Amino acid sequence: MHTDSERCVRAVQSKDARFDGWFYTAVLTTRIYCRPSCPVVPPKPENMSFYPSAAACQQEGFRACKRCRPDSSPGSPEWNQRADLVARAMRLIADGVVDRDGVPGLATRLGYSTRQVERQLLAELGAGPLALARAQRAQTARLLIETTPLPMAEIAFAAGFSSIRTFNDTVREVFALAPGELRARAPKAPTKASGALSLRLPFRAPLNPDNLFGHLIATAVPGVEEWRDGAYRRTLRLPYGHGVVALTPAPDHIACRLSLTDMRDLTIAISRCRRMLDLDADPVAVDGQLSADPLLAPLVAKAPGRRVPRTVDEAEFAVRAVLGQQVSTAAARTHAARLVTAHGEPIDDPEGGLTHLFPAPEALAALDPEALALPRSRRTTLTTLVRHLADGSLRLGVESGWEEARARLTELPGFGPWTVEVIAMRALGDPDAFLPTDLGIRRAAQELGLPHTPAALTARAAAWRPWRAYAVQYLWATDTHPINAIPA
Repeated sequence: MHTDSERCVRAVQSKDARFDGWFYTAVLTTRIYCRPSCPVVPPKPENMSFYPSAAACQQEGFRACKRCRPDSSPGSPEWNQRADLVARAMRLIADGVVDRDGVPGLATRLGYSTRQVERQLLAELGAGPLALARAQRAQTARLLIETTPLPMAEIAFAAGFSSIRTFNDTVREVFALAPGELRARAPKAPTKASGALSLRLPFRAPLNPDNLFGHLIATAVPGVEEWRDGAYRRTLRLPYGHGVVALTPAPDHIACRLSLTDMRDLTIAISRCRRMLDLDADPVAVDGQLSADPLLAPLVAKAPGRRVPRTVDEAEFAVRAVLGQQVSTAAARTHAARLVTAHGEPIDDPEGGLTHLFPAPEALAALDPEALALPRSRRTTLTTLVRHLADGSLRLGVESGWEEARARLTELPGFGPWTVEVIAMRALGDPDAFLPTDLGIRRAAQELGLPHTPAALTARAAAWRPWRAYAVQYLWATDTHPINAIPA
């Protein structure tokens, strides 16, 4: 969008928050960059320049605005709508791969050369992977400086900087303030005794939390997830340790409380929570297209802003999808809870009833099929899946190409269209995944007067592309199933 100057100028002059994260406005006279909704008086159009990323602005010598804090705006929805090289690279950078493995590690995960990855990112985003990762480190550092009492040295390494000097220089360059000055300007917030870090996760309005949190709560695995005191809580398996997150919906943000065993996991934990709640979606674009269908329009108008509930762990969700084949939600939870008790990694949760991390594929690869209270064919499906996940021959991470992953899943025994598409929708994050064979979808289609045979419904749903996964959420919402409501 940043190449359409006229459209960008209109968005800035109207202070349209819908475009936050889509592009950034650099002011040539002040050398400051802002989000489109910045509350200050808009500069003259001839003094504006537009960039596709905060990293590109920083690379050109602009510093972040102190009023609108463009580094904390929602992420671009572009990276969750595509599965090409650039989109997958951006998802991996958000997951901290460059900080952990460097640019060569990023290129290896993507299956391209380092030079090709750098060239593609520079062409589309105006910055290479190192600059993009640096911008993310700066944002994490600012968050820790302003919201925690941690010493600056600990913050530097937690944010991913290799030295305190680099940390100091980057913070001064990006924010035009020293780290100590940033902390002095921040409002003083009481520190929780538990040591948890409290954050606000922004999103593009509108957001309807009912199906989003309702789905996560109704399918929660005991010991791994729970609904407590108005918050959805779950354990997180992270690169350097583990964590517990509590997420509470609010009108203009998601309140996030994180407890981590290693602060270096902060960026990754935030990225995975945002992905699970689909917070970088563009609801205006989604709802606008779905509303063009006269049968869907009333559903969208009644409760706009539905998101697709996703996951913090793609391998975990794939296992749970197999356990949920042809059984009720309650039965699927029971099967998953047994796996957690037998093979999950115990953790201590002083705030609630969480007891385990969901078992990793490596822990499940050696399980005895006879110990599973499942039909023999389902046992074969599950053990085959975890074996392929454990040895790396099947990859479902953020770097995966959606069609390639679908093809690999289809090759496994017991993987029909429903299982493949629900994994594509909730684990891979494909916004166009569709479930025409799902019982709830077929019931909704019949009630609304849509074709209810899979082939006919798929043909009818072509007009909803590329947002069929969101159409699924609106169709599911026609039922009274617990996934569609947050418990009182």
